[in-house]
Amino acid sequence: MARIRLESDAPVVTLRLDNPPMNAFDSAQREELADAVRGLADASDVRAVVLYGGERLFAAGADIKALAAMGPEEIRGWNRALQRTFDEVARLPMPVVAAVTGYALGGGLELALCADYRVAADDAVLGQPEVRLGIIPGSGGTQRLTRLLGPAKAKNLLMTGRGVRAEEALRIGLVDEVVRADAVYATALGYASNLAAGPAAALEAIKEAVDHGADTALSTGLALERSLFTGVFGTADAATGLRSFLEHGPGKARFAGPAGGGEDDTDHDDTKGRTT
Repeated sequence: MARIRLESDAPVVTLRLDNPPMNAFDSAQREELADAVRGLADASDVRAVVLYGGERLFAAGADIKALAAMGPEEIRGWNRALQRTFDEVARLPMPVVAAVTGYALGGGLELALCADYRVAADDAVLGQPEVRLGIIPGSGGTQRLTRLLGPAKAKNLLMTGRGVRAEEALRIGLVDEVVRADAVYATALGYASNLAAGPAAALEAIKEAVDHGADTALSTGLALERSLFTGVFGTADAATGLRSFLEHGPGKARFAGPAGGGEDDTDHDDTKGRTT
């Protein structure tokens, strides 16, 4: 039985976790996720990705029964593989949006943290409860939470293991948008579709500049930005965008992506696909 499903709404692909009842990560799901993500990374026709666990919940973490049966060496290899897979999600070149329903706990939250934007249901609960089992997060939780929330807030969530409800998650920046539970997927898909209509090379460069520049010295980050800025200037999308601005004003360009030229459309609505 497939535990990962890819659903295309071109040019957006939904990567759906499908491992009932809790979408808990076991080795089979991890391997399927790794295969799916590697395929998406090389897919020239995919412009954005939505991570989704279904209407009931996002993911409730790792398969604890399987973990409890592992010895130290086995768990080290298992964790290394899951951490590497989640890192591959975070390094996807296109925008990634998480649609969080129900629970995103443990490895589920760690996967959501790999997204560039998180939409949560108003009844969602997020958290890293590993400390309550006498362990710590091992797939990015200690690192991505700290970079997102700052050390104090991250330590609070990690050391207490408490669940964070949607309202607080929005207030502290753990999620970016909260909507009704029945609107989560449509909102995430709308946001992803809006980004997918943008210039692919510029979006990839922005993601790379932010993700790789934030943990460096400012001078190093500025050098990275300068290099990426120069690189995107040579793309067809840049030529389209600059020409469209000069001829029609802002927000009118239609981008074809790095492989082809775009076109100008004075009737183009650059908010198309966004759900509010």
